[in-house]
Amino acid sequence: MFTVDRQRDETPSTKTVRFKEPLDARPGQFVMVWVPGVDEFPMSVSYPGMDFGVTYQIVGEGTKALAQRLPGERIGIRGPYGNGYTLEGRKVLAVAGGTGTASLAPFIESAVKGGAAVTAVLGAKTSKDLLFEDRCARAGATVRVSTDDGSKGFKGLATDLARKTLDAGRFDAIYTCGPERMVAGLVPLARRHNIGMFASLERLMKCGIGICDSCALDGLHVCRDGPVFPLDVLERSEEFGRTKLDPTGTKVPI
Repeated sequence: MFTVDRQRDETPSTKTVRFKEPLDARPGQFVMVWVPGVDEFPMSVSYPGMDFGVTYQIVGEGTKALAQRLPGERIGIRGPYGNGYTLEGRKVLAVAGGTGTASLAPFIESAVKGGAAVTAVLGAKTSKDLLFEDRCARAGATVRVSTDDGSKGFKGLATDLARKTLDAGRFDAIYTCGPERMVAGLVPLARRHNIGMFASLERLMKCGIGICDSCALDGLHVCRDGPVFPLDVLERSEEFGRTKLDPTGTKVPI
C-alpha cells in the first residue's frame, strides 16, 4: 500500500499522482494500481525512484476514483512489471502519442543523462492535450510538437511529423508509445531508414503477470514479454496493428 502525497493536473483530462514511498523502476515499466473497493488497472511509471508517480487519463470508474484520492489516502501498487526500454544508439527519435508520453518521459531523461541526443515528437489532439512538453525540453531533448487541429506546432499526426524528422536527419533508433495505429505507422518508417525501433504497446491488462491472457499478442503477453517490443517482433506479428482482445476476450479490430 502506497500513500498519496499529491495530485497534479497535467491536461484537462490527465493527472499525475505522486506517492510518499519510493519505487525503483526502469523507464518503460508499469505497475498495477488498485483503488480499494473500485478496480485495479495498469499504469506506466512516469516518475520512478524517490518521488514515484504515475500519470493517467481519466476515462473510467477506476481512474475517476483515483483522481478523487486525497493526500494521506492509501492506494495499492503491484510491480514494477515488464521489460522497459534499453538505450541503443547515440541519436534517437522518441515518438509519443497522447498519454504515451508518460511512458517515454523517464526514458528521454535517462537517455539524455546517458549521453544520447534525443529528438522528441509529441502528438496530441489539441495544444491543451499535450503532455510533458516542458519536462522533455528541460531534460535536454529537442522537442517537436504535432496537434491534430494545428493549435500548436505541426498540424497533423505524430507519424507525419516523425516522417519529416527522419527524412531531415540520421537517427539510430525510434522509441515510441501511444495508440497502436500510430505505433504501426512507424514500422515502415523504421524499415525505410534501416534503423531499430522499440515500441511500448498499450493493451487491456487484468493480472499484469501473464495469467489472464487478456493482453495476448500472437502467443506473447504484453505484460510479461513486453510492454516494449523490438521491430522484428512487431513485423512478425499477425495481430499487431490489426486486432486486440476486448474485456470479454473476443478478438476485435483495432
